Amino acid sequence: MNLALFDFDGTITDADMYTKFIRFTASKRRTVVAGCLLLPLYTLYRIGWFPARKLRPIVSYLAFRGRDYQQLNTMAATYAQKVIPKHVMPHALNKIRWHLENGDTVVVVSASLDVYLKHWCTPLGLTLISSELEVKNGILSGYYATGDVSCETKAIKVRHTFDLNSYERIYAYGDTAEDLAMLQLAHEKYMNWNEVTY
Repeated sequence: MNLALFDFDGTITDADMYTKFIRFTASKRRTVVAGCLLLPLYTLYRIGWFPARKLRPIVSYLAFRGRDYQQLNTMAATYAQKVIPKHVMPHALNKIRWHLENGDTVVVVSASLDVYLKHWCTPLGLTLISSELEVKNGILSGYYATGDVSCETKAIKVRHTFDLNSYERIYAYGDTAEDLAMLQLAHEKYMNWNEVTY
């Protein structure tokens, strides 16, 4: 049996689905307030001085703190059914199906959020490792339950979830530096769909 690890945003999709989900679910008030508070950090992010892995938890806190989880989950299901498919790249979906047809275990490993990714992954039979929103008594705290799943955390969570020695071959697909640690786990590594040999 083989293991196939896929990043999501930019690897399976042609757009940043995390940002689109924030816009899809945010109220006008939260959008205005968050926009004002985040402008300095977003500017630093755009010029490469503030990493996305630190920006995402801040954005998520401002977007989701105090919101009802079930209400957000309902919106997330709609998002997964109606928005995400418009951005899934055909060649990525074909590769996922190829792995599934070969009997491989296929895993989406993403810094994007579990609340919508689970609705996309489950119907396809994919395992999900992703950033998880913390819920307390049905209300979102605004924090991540186990941190932002990017960079080295991707590799750590994959190792904790799977016995890598039990797989004959491991494939990994990514598109940014945040995926490099995950790619190092694989026998076959693909960055932006080009095989790399480092």
